[in-house]
Formats: sequence, C-alpha cells, structure tokens
Amino acid sequence: MTSEQAAERLNVILAHLWMVRTFLKHAEEIQGDDELLSVPRTLFDSIRAAEPARERGDVAEFLHRLSGKLPKIRRAAELLEREYRRVSDHTNFHMASISLTGCVRQMEEIFAAWRAAMRPGSALADATPPAATSESASQLPPNPT
Repeated sequence: MTSEQAAERLNVILAHLWMVRTFLKHAEEIQGDDELLSVPRTLFDSIRAAEPARERGDVAEFLHRLSGKLPKIRRAAELLEREYRRVSDHTNFHMASISLTGCVRQMEEIFAAWRAAMRPGSALADATPPAATSESASQLPPNPT
C-alpha cells in the first residue's frame, strides 16, 4: 500500500469518525458526563490535528500525525464501548460504539499494511525509484469543504 493509498483510505475513515463525533457531541444523554464527553473531544482534536497536513497535501506529515493520535482514538473507543450503557442502551449508542471500534481496527490495519509495504525489502519499497519515495513531495487532493 502506498502512502497515498493509505492517506486516501484514512481520509474516508476520518469522515466516518466525524459523524460518530457529531452524534455524540449532540446526544443529550451524555451532556452532563465529562468522561463520555471526552470521546467526541478526542475525535475532534485527533481529526483536526491531522487536517492541516492533509489540506496542504503533505502525506508524510498527515500519516505521522494520525498514527500518533491512534492510541488516543483507541482509548476513546474503549471508553465508549465500556461506558455508553451507563447513560443509554439505545441502538444509536451501540452503533456509535461499534462504528468507533471498527474505525480503530481499520486504521490499525491500514497503518500495518502501509508500514509493511514501505519496509525495505518489500516489493513496493524495492519497486519505487528513490526520488519517488519522498512522501513530502506527494500530494493529497484538497479538502472539498
């Protein structure tokens, strides 16, 4: 998996995470619960931390920032899965938890595939000319917002 492919797939996941964040942010059931409110805050902070790099097309920085945020996103997913029933057992909360956990799993898989492909000795790393391996020269499409 190339850096550009990883970034493209991760961008779709971030869009999904944004929707989970939006649901949780506006859910009345968690408004008084600082612990559960930390989940949408974590998602917001994590997505926004990677956004400037994505907007300027710096794939290497985008992947670096997002991989650094993955542990926080994972902890937020674990917190939501463990605690959402305390405020509501509604299907929306259950699905938000499943979605968040699924996004974390997909992010882990993408980062693992990307790192394996970029490892010296891999077919992709060996087939890429040295000048083309500079990820900072790679471009992501601009944010359509």
